[in-house]
Amino acid sequence: MGQPSKEPCKKEACDIQACLSKNNFNSQKCIEVIEKLQSCCEKCTYNSTHCASVSGLLKQHQKQK
Repeated sequence: MGQPSKEPCKKEACDIQACLSKNNFNSQKCIEVIEKLQSCCEKCTYNSTHCASVSGLLKQHQKQK
């Protein structure tokens, strides 16, 4: 098993989808999960297909503040 995942941050991205679905796509309710994905993306230097969407989600969140 010791191989690094080809899709880093996939779990976090899936968690966001699940959270958004559960909360009627209100990203405010999922900000903790979104931040986890962002920190995962920072660790893998955004080298994952799952990291493209996180910056959009965060921008959306910051506008709502």
